[in-house]
Amino acid sequence: MTDSVSVIGGGLAGLTAAIACAEAGARVTLHEAHATLGGRARATAGPYVAHEGAHVFYADGPHWQWLKRRGFVDGLCLPPIRSIGLLGFRSRGRFRRRPPRGMLRAQLTPWATAPIDTDFHSWAAQRFGHDAATAMANSVGVATYDADTGRLSAAFVWDLFQRIYGQRVPGVRYVAGGWQAVTDRMAVHARDLGVRIELGSRVDTIPATPTIVATELSSARTLLGDSALSWQSGHCVMLDLAVHEGRRDLFTAADLDEGGFHDCYSMQDRSVTPPGESLFQIDMPVRTGESIDKARTRLHRFTDLTVPGWRDRVTWQRTATAKGRTGAIDLPGQTWRDRPAIDRGSGVYLVGDMVAAPGMRGEIAINSALRAATSVAAELKLSKGVRR
Repeated sequence: MTDSVSVIGGGLAGLTAAIACAEAGARVTLHEAHATLGGRARATAGPYVAHEGAHVFYADGPHWQWLKRRGFVDGLCLPPIRSIGLLGFRSRGRFRRRPPRGMLRAQLTPWATAPIDTDFHSWAAQRFGHDAATAMANSVGVATYDADTGRLSAAFVWDLFQRIYGQRVPGVRYVAGGWQAVTDRMAVHARDLGVRIELGSRVDTIPATPTIVATELSSARTLLGDSALSWQSGHCVMLDLAVHEGRRDLFTAADLDEGGFHDCYSMQDRSVTPPGESLFQIDMPVRTGESIDKARTRLHRFTDLTVPGWRDRVTWQRTATAKGRTGAIDLPGQTWRDRPAIDRGSGVYLVGDMVAAPGMRGEIAINSALRAATSVAAELKLSKGVRR
């Protein structure tokens, strides 16, 4: 075994793995099938900088400290004071400043322990009431992209709810330029460490060196020849929307009725849109058996509430659908430990946002990549010891 490592995939997970392996002394080659790096952390080119996936970070986990120590998340943005008055919820078809009383009670009970083997709605309804349980499940739709979040593991959803709405100071951080700026810095750092980055390099066979597969699960399934390699994920429609600024446009709104979510890119980061314009992303989970057109109709109704009169003010828009690529979600009886294993044996490791590592979406990608890199470094060290 040599001290060379191959990384397949140049998104957040692949760049993290490549950097961590290079910092451990390995010679790393990163293969990216596309012409650019970033994966789902990519953003559109200006003047409208809209992201493929999330554009915020939570600063309450080890992934953040790893990024921060290396300067990848420098340049934080703060929303203006007026944004405080533009936060709220859709509840029973109307915009409200506060969530339902039962949901407020849940926010004040962070010590409660939710079971793994029970669905969230059943557990929460017993403690906080049926309406509150439905509202709470829909409030974290931004993290699950699932139209029936209440069916998921109570422990899984409760952890998300407490991280997003709990009593602790919110861990949300906005980086100027979003995730694209972060992955751009990661790419520069990787090259400075000597990582060889091969763009337009599609790998069909696992190399002989220790290999970290950092692709979507569907691609990894084909590459590894493992038909059982799967996990459940969300399904949603998305609208990136730029409009001429309006004073009633909301900054952030959670949809307690249907699980949608509205967020503003530009209120805290003016670099993502031309002067005098605002840029939003609005998401709506697709229901089982529902057509994409019907899901988009529901999304547009939600947008009517969060960006009043948007159709007469549009300057740019983009629609998208995400299915099976929105991060792992856990059913009752499952935890992150039950997801596809990182160590696949024979020097092959699997990383990304749907594998056996803790966190939420992109955090899973970073945490799994760091775990894989630690294992690879130990493997290479052991191999050198044997050769001696």
